[in-house]
Amino acid sequence: MTQSLPNLYLITDRHQIQKGRHLLEVLEELLQAGVKMIQLREKDLSAAELYPLAKELRALCHRHKSLLLINDRIDLAQAVGADGVHLGGHSLPIKVARKILGSSYLIGASTHSATEVKSAQNQGADFITYGPIYFTPSKAAYGNPVGIESLHDICDTCKIPVYALGGIKTNNMKETLQTGIHGVAIISALISDRSPTEAFKKLVLEL
Repeated sequence: MTQSLPNLYLITDRHQIQKGRHLLEVLEELLQAGVKMIQLREKDLSAAELYPLAKELRALCHRHKSLLLINDRIDLAQAVGADGVHLGGHSLPIKVARKILGSSYLIGASTHSATEVKSAQNQGADFITYGPIYFTPSKAAYGNPVGIESLHDICDTCKIPVYALGGIKTNNMKETLQTGIHGVAIISALISDRSPTEAFKKLVLEL
């Protein structure tokens, strides 16, 4: 299944969308524009709050033949029939998630170092995000950017698809792609734009 992963991975953050717009409205616009994989990542919402949102987004993704992954919550992914989960350092171990979900679900993993990349790969992740590559406020808590050279080194050794994450925009897309990544994981460059469709078109031109 990893062979068919798209080269753009949209991660949600409803706090970054333009005032007056709803998250599902923005996501539907981006799905219509051509986004083929979304991670629902709204960490401050409870399971009860996430469930109806995930259920509706699953229907939208299905309609547009796009993949939906749920951040951290394996139970919610199963409950709404999502395509997979995305796990971080505080999630269940990847190998445990794989036992629960089986081989039909995608498992993505957030990584920020070569050690984490190796662990994710060895435990059976289908793909990883690696970063932050450039400075971005949403990833400031993870420390300083890992940088483009580190990303290049990771791509040289990692045997599963790598998505570069953190501060990626049209003006740095070219050098990011030259590292050998499978694709880019995007949050603010799409979610926070006044015209998500136009922002998506500009990014796709660089891919």
